Amino acid sequence: MLRHLGLCALSSLFLLTPLAAKSVEYGDSEFSPSVGQAGKDVIWVPTPDQLVTAMLNAANVTSKDLVYDLGAGDGKIAIAAARQFGATAVGIEYDEKMAALATRNAARAAVQNKVTIIRGDIFKEDFSKASVVTLYLLPDLNLRLRPIILKMKPGTRVVSHAFDMAEWEPDQRIETESANGYMWIVPASVAGSWTLEVAGFSQPIELQLSQSFQIVNGSMMLDGKKLMIDTGRMRGDQLRFSVKRPSGQVLSFEGRIAGGKLSGRMQPMSDPLNVSGKLVKAAR
Repeated sequence: MLRHLGLCALSSLFLLTPLAAKSVEYGDSEFSPSVGQAGKDVIWVPTPDQLVTAMLNAANVTSKDLVYDLGAGDGKIAIAAARQFGATAVGIEYDEKMAALATRNAARAAVQNKVTIIRGDIFKEDFSKASVVTLYLLPDLNLRLRPIILKMKPGTRVVSHAFDMAEWEPDQRIETESANGYMWIVPASVAGSWTLEVAGFSQPIELQLSQSFQIVNGSMMLDGKKLMIDTGRMRGDQLRFSVKRPSGQVLSFEGRIAGGKLSGRMQPMSDPLNVSGKLVKAAR
């Protein structure tokens, strides 16, 4: 698969990557791109087959998913998503000849009914309906995409070959013999003030949450005492955290956020308790 690396990285790539020491041809009789050829602010480099499969496995791709490959190259990831995992896939590729090659490759792989290749700019095309996004872009391009990705539906999985998203820590690191990658799950926004009704408690529980990507901190007012949240974390629209009462008892919460409402279960040392609540004031 032909993927993106910045032109500024060209010399170091040739020094560090044996594959790039010579021209490796891909394509067909109509168009044969080569590893290291220039594109729009990038050069083209293949993602190894082993990592393609590992990335799609890490994202738990199934036939129910819509996969968008940003910078689709010859269509390799989009085709693999359709052929190996049964997903519907869309590749966005700026280079006209490469996009045409990817379309022909999808037809040759007999997945043209599941794979669409768009000739376009990844910063202009709408990929908001994706449930999985795949990338092989330099860090600065990842950071340009990050605000767009964070506005996507909570639970959207994002996988990247080689490059991360700076302070947004990955939910999973992907390691193979040939190359490595990262996987993130777009978190729901939970920062703000919440009022919770908990079975077995006479008064509502006040919850104050702050958030940095998928990491959640804050406090809970319970029985007039302020308890600090420990190990708070979002996984898509799912929230988990725990607090320790003065008695030493640990209360663990697992629930789901939807439409400004929170529902789940509080697990004390005895039986789990039903919890429901609403967002009173969102953090700015």
